[in-house]
Amino acid sequence: MKQSILLCALAFAIGSAVAAPADRFDVAVTVDDLPSHGSKPADITRAEIARSHIAAFRAHGVPEAWGFVNAVALGKEADSDAALDVWRKAGYPLGNHGYTHMGLSQAASLDAWEDDVRKNEPVLGKYMAGKDWHVLRYPFLDAGGKGARHDDALAWLKARGYRVADVTLGFDDWAYTETYARCVAKGDQASIDGMKASYYRRIDQQLARTKAMSQRVYGRMIPQVLLTHMGAWSAATLPEVMKRLDAAGAHYVTLNQAQSDAAYRIPSPGAGNGAMIERRAQDAGIDLAGLPAVDPVGNLDALCR
Repeated sequence: MKQSILLCALAFAIGSAVAAPADRFDVAVTVDDLPSHGSKPADITRAEIARSHIAAFRAHGVPEAWGFVNAVALGKEADSDAALDVWRKAGYPLGNHGYTHMGLSQAASLDAWEDDVRKNEPVLGKYMAGKDWHVLRYPFLDAGGKGARHDDALAWLKARGYRVADVTLGFDDWAYTETYARCVAKGDQASIDGMKASYYRRIDQQLARTKAMSQRVYGRMIPQVLLTHMGAWSAATLPEVMKRLDAAGAHYVTLNQAQSDAAYRIPSPGAGNGAMIERRAQDAGIDLAGLPAVDPVGNLDALCR
């Protein structure tokens, strides 16, 4: 009798940890700032950071992860080329993130921004030989706002054969990168543990908010496009991040599969600017008040000084 009760309790616990089929949602995984995002601890290489990402993705059944390249970084660190080699040997594709990560609205001119995108292309052609690399992620998700520069840039991209990789989901992993490197250098494990606890809590909050926001804007949970970054913090936390995504109901698909959903084909005067669900809400005049909140990142700059 006791054994039966124990087995039932165990079955309930396992079932509770796995999302019900009705809660499952598709997620395409994308990674910005290859081959190197931000500072890193001295005891890890850029290639090892790439391998950590790949290991986490494979452990959770991610079929594809687009990596978006800023090729200027290849001349800054000795092992940056190795990170791109690792990525391609894993079978994951590379796309364009601008040679120097130049935001469209911040560029001196549209021509300057186009030159920055174009300058990235030889590296993509080299690493993606025989494959289509014409997918662009706007640096800073800055597509130039609305108006002539935005529209002209998008027309130029389309004429050049590019598709735009949108974003619907992210956890601000970029914000922790520099602080993490400082804390590792100082050996401040308590601060790192505190950062991780806060970060994981914010991930759960962001997933709850995204689900509620998608329901309000589209009446359903649309396929998501996750944005993360090729940094040491992301590598250190990605296994736990993926566990939390799994628990929330994530089912991993390709970028094309996610963006084939009708939600991604709704026209917008600011296409590519910021996160897509918030952009759609603004375009349609949908009030997002009252949705689950996400804690602020906090003053990470003050840690480990």
